[in-house]
Amino acid sequence: MEQFIPEALFILFMLCFVAQMGFLLIQQRRLAVYQVSQQNLSAVTLPISVIISARNEAKNLPHFLPAILEQHYPQFEVVVVNDCSVDDTHHILLKISQKYPHLKLVTVTEHPRFKTGKKFALTMGIKAAKYEHLLFTDADCKPASPQWIAHMAANFTGKTEIVLGYSPYIKTGGFINAFTRFETLKTGINYLSAAIAKNAYMGIGRNLAYTKSLFFRNKGFAAHLHVLAGDDDLFVNSHATPDNTAVEIHPNAFTFTESKRTLKGYFRQKKRHMGVGKLYQNKHRRMLSFEALTGFLFYITLGLCIYYLMDNRVLLTMVASAYLLRLIVQVVIYYQAAKKLTGTGLIWFLPLYDLLHNLYLIVFGLIGAFIKTTKWK
Repeated sequence: MEQFIPEALFILFMLCFVAQMGFLLIQQRRLAVYQVSQQNLSAVTLPISVIISARNEAKNLPHFLPAILEQHYPQFEVVVVNDCSVDDTHHILLKISQKYPHLKLVTVTEHPRFKTGKKFALTMGIKAAKYEHLLFTDADCKPASPQWIAHMAANFTGKTEIVLGYSPYIKTGGFINAFTRFETLKTGINYLSAAIAKNAYMGIGRNLAYTKSLFFRNKGFAAHLHVLAGDDDLFVNSHATPDNTAVEIHPNAFTFTESKRTLKGYFRQKKRHMGVGKLYQNKHRRMLSFEALTGFLFYITLGLCIYYLMDNRVLLTMVASAYLLRLIVQVVIYYQAAKKLTGTGLIWFLPLYDLLHNLYLIVFGLIGAFIKTTKWK
């Protein structure tokens, strides 16, 4: 029996190793080898409505909104929905609108018997938008360049109805910021690789575009209106197809935002995000759950194998070799992907961040499954 335990742990470790290598070489490698196309932006003239939901964003709007309003694009409007704000958001938006005539304001007020959320605010913004093609971001986001709209709009060709962008966090300092940027990088590698493989399962609301026709044809957010979050990933998960989804990862098409500064803020944000995963399509839920579970067990069995196999040099050497091989392949693939997503500095700490990220997925996955979030902001 004592001999059976280390052998069983070794077998389980190797199975997890094979599964993790499969994700790296088959799935995540797609973004690493993906070639960013060069677009003729001067030929892109599709009218665009940029939609932003703003709740109590008086501090952020003067800092971020002008960069959106001053985009180098021939025909666009910016629709900002003042979502039940109790600060100076309304007055600041009125002041900004005096300078920018293409800024359209929509106001949502709290009903005493009906609690509104971000999905309701976005729906009001979509209804107010005058153009067919919609581009979404948040009030605390800043485009990487004046060509952000042009890059995203250039993907609306043929059957394309959804364009997935990328939104990294601004590098500041401290562990929370670094880990948040790594988590965003890892998430980006996964969902962009899946979209490149014609199996899109999510998008990021800080940088996402789709058509008004797609929205209303599928009754908007009605299928998951009871869920607080998911205006971005659940919508994409429900309506993306192999033919109607494109990705845009040119560095000038990114939108940057600031990360949470405290553990409390980070915890609240991630609890809200992780709670929607259980509503993904079955094939996507199984794929993501299998990657998270094998990643978690990979590190758990690694530690147990080191403990139980100290006297078995052959098996211990095989365990160490498997760990190093996975790490080397991961560094190579992640570095190539990170060059596209402006996150190469994070690769230096990959062994630590990857370990913590696999633990984080299990912890927040359980929290999201059993604890309900009651407010979106």
